[in-house]
Parts: sequence; C-alpha cells; structure tokens
Amino acid sequence: MRVALFTETFLPKIDGIVTTLCETIRQLHKLGHKVLIFAPDGGLDDFEGARIVRMKSRAFPLYPELRLSLPHASMRATLCEFQPDLLHVADPALLGIAGLYYGGGDHGGALHLPLVVSYHTDLPAYLHYYKLRFMEPVTWPILRARHNRATINLGTSVAIVEQLRRHGVKRVALWPGGVDTERFRPGRGSPEMRARLTGGHPESPLLTYVGRLSAEKSIERLKPILEAFPGARLALVGDGPHHKALREHFAGMPVTMAGFLRGDELATAFASSDIFVMPSRTETLGLVILEAMSSGVPVVAARAGGIPELIEDGVTGYLFDEETEAIAAIQNLLMSQETRSAIGIAGRQWASEHSWAAATQELIKCYQAACEGQNVSDDPAPEHPSLRFRARRAARRTTLFAIRKLLP
Repeated sequence: MRVALFTETFLPKIDGIVTTLCETIRQLHKLGHKVLIFAPDGGLDDFEGARIVRMKSRAFPLYPELRLSLPHASMRATLCEFQPDLLHVADPALLGIAGLYYGGGDHGGALHLPLVVSYHTDLPAYLHYYKLRFMEPVTWPILRARHNRATINLGTSVAIVEQLRRHGVKRVALWPGGVDTERFRPGRGSPEMRARLTGGHPESPLLTYVGRLSAEKSIERLKPILEAFPGARLALVGDGPHHKALREHFAGMPVTMAGFLRGDELATAFASSDIFVMPSRTETLGLVILEAMSSGVPVVAARAGGIPELIEDGVTGYLFDEETEAIAAIQNLLMSQETRSAIGIAGRQWASEHSWAAATQELIKCYQAACEGQNVSDDPAPEHPSLRFRARRAARRTTLFAIRKLLP
C-alpha cells in the first residue's frame, strides 16, 4: 500500500504525535508499504526511507515550536508521481487542507482517493489554557466539518472516539498507541543518569515527568505534591514554551529541568526514576505513560482523557483527581519497595501487550476499510434538480474554484 501522510507535527519537533508517526512509518516500511510525507520545513528530507516533502512554514505565535504550512500547487504533481492508494492527515490544520481537498468527501476528492484523518490533539481543551476559551463554541463545528470529510476518522483512545462521536464526527474508529518494549525496559537505569536527574542527590526519592513544558500539561500541579515530600526531588524531562514560567514557579525547590532526552538516553531516564508523575488532563492517550510502564516504573497520573484506559488503578499504577490523592499514592509507593516492585511488574506486563507492530496492524485494517468504503464515482445531477440542489452545487463549485487557485 502507498500512503501519503500530511502532518504539521513532525521531526525535528519532539512530542507524542511525532513518536506515533515515526514508529508507525517504521512499522509500515517493515511490512513493505511505502510512505510519502508532507511536513513543515526545517528538518531532514528523508526518514526511514520515506521521502519528506518540506513545505514553507511559519512559527505559530502562541506556540512557537509548532510550525504551520500553507498548501502549495506543487503538491498535486508530487502526489500524482507517487500514486498513493490513500491519504492520511494527522490533525488537519493548514497543511492538512490539501489532504481534505485531494481525498475523501462523497466522491474521493479532487484525486478520487480515500482519506483517513487522525485526531491527536484535544484542541478545544487546549483553548482553556491559552485564554481562548471563548473560541470553543466555534471550534467544534470547524473540526466536525473537516473530520466528516474523511472516509474514516481515527481516535487514539476510546475516550477520544466517544468524544468525537458526541460532537457529531462520523465514521470513527480506534487507533491504539504502542510502545517500544525493547528500548523501554526495566534495568536500564544508571547511577550517572540518576545523579543528573536528582541534581547530584541520587539517594533522594526521584519523581519524574516527561513531556512538553506547556500550559496544557498542568505541570504546576506538581508543586504541592513535591512539597508534601521534603526529601524527594523532581525531574522535568522535556522543553517547551512554558519553560521560563515553570522555572519561576519551582524557584528554590529541588527540581531539575533536564531538557529533551531522546532514544536510549530517554529510556535510561525512565528506568532511573522511582515514580513517574503525569498531571496533564488533556492527553488523548499519553504515550509517555506507556513508556514509563514498559520501563517498570510505577505511574501516578491524572484521571482524565485517555489515561484511565492505560492504568488499572491500584494494580498497574494509580489515578488521581485531586492532588491529595496523588500524594497518598506516592506516599504508599515510597514507603514500600514491595509495592513499587509489584506495580512496576504489573505495568510492564500490561505495556508488553501493546507493541507498535500491533498498533500498526490495526491502522492497516482501517486503511483497507477506507479503500473499500470510499466512493470515487462522479456526482450525477438529478433529472430535475431542485433549487436547493442547484444552490448547493453552485456553492460547491465556487468553493472548489477558490481552492484550485491555490491547489490546481
């Protein structure tokens, strides 16, 4: 199968979406599938044998590490040369408009191709953290219109699938996440990494957060939790637009801001920790939670979004609504090595059943269903078209005319 992927979130950016796409591309290539990637400029032009078509982009003012690209007329020739079997758009913003135009709809779009759209970011929830809550009433209609053009929509957790359906998004299926259990495994910890994450105090209990340092992650909620354990230390692994604010928020506290870690170094950081903490309430899944569990590290995470689907409370980790619940769970773990070990083993066992190979097989099933289900016939007019039909046809043709000026 030949897949053209459109994403405004890709390397060199580091986050859960990029991890998902990179691991999926690797798995698709292992299975003999071909992938063409359209992404913003600023990185390599090849990934694991897949060509990356870099599009001119600009940083998004509210989130500078996110770069947005406009579609370009040259994309059509590139697609026709590649001859994809279907299009996959991840979180359609601006660049994804090209995918929405070239595929999907009632008749397969301009290129008569199936269209798969995946939902990775709980955008309406993010608005609350950027003082844009007033935009929420108009955000869902826009998202609904875009997603309902897709042949199949994908949510990364059952909670997100249900959320999309509640808001009128049709043809929704589940695309579960995965984890590299060979890389993220118990026993990879090192004294050097632990000393680094604890700021030179490796004997202290170590709580670790891994992810973007951004407002929607609610990392500030970790302050009262850390204050409840005077001898403990907190490591924030990652970076982002909230870095300076967090440094000020935790000023004078035993907090190490370790920056981005990648690959084996990140796996070592997980395995060198005592407890992984995740305060975010906007996770559509939470891949870092899977990575912590796979590393045998007990997880204490917010009961929100897709997180409860990863954790059986009290068995493979702990869930909390209020900080007092998180404090109680961490205290229970720190007081008992036996409990930490049991939770870590159970989490590792659960994570080992969620490989990227299995997740990609589910995605391929969705791709096949999209190819079988997409109607690519012409749109015949009724013998005696009504006024409403003529008005809709005129509006559609006017819209397509405008788009073709950008995407001929």
